[in-house]
Amino acid sequence: MNELPLPERTTLTEPYWKALEEGRLQFQKCKHCGHAWLPPRTECPECLREDWAWQGASGRAKLVSWVVFHLAYHDYFKDRVPYNVAVVELEEGPRMISNILQGRELRIDQALKLVIERENGIAIARFNSV
Repeated sequence: MNELPLPERTTLTEPYWKALEEGRLQFQKCKHCGHAWLPPRTECPECLREDWAWQGASGRAKLVSWVVFHLAYHDYFKDRVPYNVAVVELEEGPRMISNILQGRELRIDQALKLVIERENGIAIARFNSV
């Protein structure tokens, strides 16, 4: 049970994961109301329309909130405590859950930049301070 928990890759989420593997981060944006979101879903969470497209993110973001775990709730993370789990807002608007790699001195609205790391062959979106 000491293996990395794998993401669920579906037809809907595959473009997200493929973009990360290519070194890009993308999100969905509604063609009707302009709302942008992550994680992927079939309809716009704002207007509930199914008319959306994938859009590339700039990689710039800000820190919205975070928590620091001092206890690993999965065996894979036991050698990483303490570690942070953060809510990050992309410059384009969507929020996502990630990690801040330079996690000692975090602050709300801290400017961040995307870092795509590979872990056990999986591309993962993480962030560093600017």
